Amino acid sequence: MNYIQFVISLGIFLFTLFMVIVKPKNIPIGYSALLGALLALVFGILSLHGVEIVWNIVWNATFTFVAIIISSIIFDEAGVFEYAAIKFARFAKGNGKRMFVYLILLGAIISAFFANDGTALILTPIVVSLLVRTRISGKAMIPFIIATGFIADSSSIPLVISNLVNIVTSSYFHISFLSYAEAMIFPDLVSIGASIFFLYIYFRKDIQESYDTENLSNPEDAIKDPLVFKLFIPVIFLLIVGNSIGGIYDIPVAFISVPLVAALAIISKLKGKVDVKKAVKEAPWQIVIFSLGMYMVVYAFGSNGFTSIMVYLIQATMFLPYPIHLLLSGYLFAAIAATMNNMPSTLLASLAIGQIHNGLTLAYASVIANDIGPKFTPIGSLATLLWLYTLQKKRGIDIKPLYYMKTGFIIGFPVLTITLLSLLLPL
Repeated sequence: MNYIQFVISLGIFLFTLFMVIVKPKNIPIGYSALLGALLALVFGILSLHGVEIVWNIVWNATFTFVAIIISSIIFDEAGVFEYAAIKFARFAKGNGKRMFVYLILLGAIISAFFANDGTALILTPIVVSLLVRTRISGKAMIPFIIATGFIADSSSIPLVISNLVNIVTSSYFHISFLSYAEAMIFPDLVSIGASIFFLYIYFRKDIQESYDTENLSNPEDAIKDPLVFKLFIPVIFLLIVGNSIGGIYDIPVAFISVPLVAALAIISKLKGKVDVKKAVKEAPWQIVIFSLGMYMVVYAFGSNGFTSIMVYLIQATMFLPYPIHLLLSGYLFAAIAATMNNMPSTLLASLAIGQIHNGLTLAYASVIANDIGPKFTPIGSLATLLWLYTLQKKRGIDIKPLYYMKTGFIIGFPVLTITLLSLLLPL
């Protein structure tokens, strides 16, 4: 290992991470990551061939992510998610604890099909609005808000399209859509169940026993475009079937998702009730730029020594009994994700696992760790950053970092542990 190059790559990585987290002069995170990538090229720790390798790893994830988020915004504009939230709130019949569980389940459904970032962007403002209408305010709002942010990540495990982490990992290890779903739907159900249990235990004394249903509007009033609303189930069906068939023939998920969402956008545009231009504009483009730039920085960091360190740490645990080895590897991935964000962590984990014989189970453990582990810190995932931004800037709700970290670790650690262990259960 060239120690000078390692130190330079570490310095560029830390500088980029600082720029992303602190955002001096409000520089968007995407441009900060691109600056880091440019520095890596200038200092010679990243070659143009390395850029090509990174692009081959992330292009599928990038295009799929954009398509899924745009579709979620279109359906949100049509009133799909507000309709569902009001339905769930009415179905709970004024029981606060029941609504708490129902909203977690709604978040899990949205995360499964529209990614964790979709849940953070869309469900958060809907939940806050719902709480205001039902006169749940002050400290009584916190359990619902924390639960929404937590489930966005912890339930984003089941499908390749549920999280950028999943897309990148499945692409890197050439895991088909069906094979991935077969392996990960059960761990996702375990994660959802564990999330509900520990969130409820933690907040049981703070959840308001009952709420006012008088100010809840008619669910049908939330529907702004009946045609797009009716397309919700067919689009999900086509997304799953298309990607399942595509996986058999090694067709990248982007080749299924992008045309399908483009067709949805065209139909929505022709109908004229959903502002498609607004949906495209509101898509988190900075996250796309961030992912590309940060992956280049991380690839340079990994190829200049850090990947070898990770391989050594993983192999050091392989002499321990299997469940302990799996758990320790998962904890390592989770710790890195919580410390440096799960986007760079996912690539580093994939590069390291790729050097280990029979690493498929470790790849799935990496997905779980990089989906749930970020809940330990506010910077762990982009979905969390989006969630915190939405709460603070648009709703005036400020979640303190120390409170978030304490809550995230107390709830997240057992959820992560149980979900990792679920990989060992034969089905």
